[in-house]
Amino acid sequence: MSRRTRLEAAGRWALTFPALDRLKFVALLRGTGWIMLPARTPQLMSAGDVCLLGRTAYAIASDPEVQPLDGQTFYGTGGDVARLGGDVTVAIGGTVTFDPGNVDFLLDTLPDFLFVPRSSAASGAMATILRLMNDEVERDIIGSEIVNARLADVLLVEAIRAYAGSIDEVEIGWLGALSDPRLGRVLRLIHGDVAQPWTVAQLASVAGMSRAAFSAEFTRRVGQPPLAYVRAWRLTIARAALTRSDETVASISRKVGYTSQSAFGHAFKSAFGSPPKAHARS
Repeated sequence: MSRRTRLEAAGRWALTFPALDRLKFVALLRGTGWIMLPARTPQLMSAGDVCLLGRTAYAIASDPEVQPLDGQTFYGTGGDVARLGGDVTVAIGGTVTFDPGNVDFLLDTLPDFLFVPRSSAASGAMATILRLMNDEVERDIIGSEIVNARLADVLLVEAIRAYAGSIDEVEIGWLGALSDPRLGRVLRLIHGDVAQPWTVAQLASVAGMSRAAFSAEFTRRVGQPPLAYVRAWRLTIARAALTRSDETVASISRKVGYTSQSAFGHAFKSAFGSPPKAHARS
């Protein structure tokens, strides 16, 4: 969690924020507010509601018709609280940034917008976390920043759990596949031994499905065929290793399951547009 912010507002107001490589949560502690994303119907949020935002641009407003101001100007000098005429509405936000080697894969597997209403099954836990976060802000005593950072981490996890557990809402996507008992077993197996030369038949057996049914369901839920997913995950791990370790390209390629360094180099360049050495730690 790299940063936490707070918004206190009253009257007519609106703030807009650009698309960034981050995962952000916005939670309403008091009042109401509208979250607006490009090409999406505005979402009304009330106290206790939480939403997660991917790399998309977004705006938060008292009314969708209000012309938004640049929200970064209210937080750009390092301040973490924006005050707009009162505190009828109070919202808190938190931003998570990722290792450069993992950011594309992680953000691509999550939808740009996840809405977790107060009425969800996780509302009790999330309401408790929000109350504790607000109490820490109001107490303003030593250690509050550390406590709030950890609470924000927990809130983020609970929000993802709540969304992933909502089967009616998560019909397609990596979260839905992870929450599915059969596909979840397969994903955990792949992540646990990425270098294994997996076949569709092996993975289908783990899922307890026929090859054809497994391949079709995996593709529908995850967005790409099983072996394409394995390849993407291998290359993602390899790029992260190149940027943060002194290991050779050959060593890393073997660790992620490539027996041929030339095949690894070709796959890597095809995925990321440049050869592995261009990403290696200098």
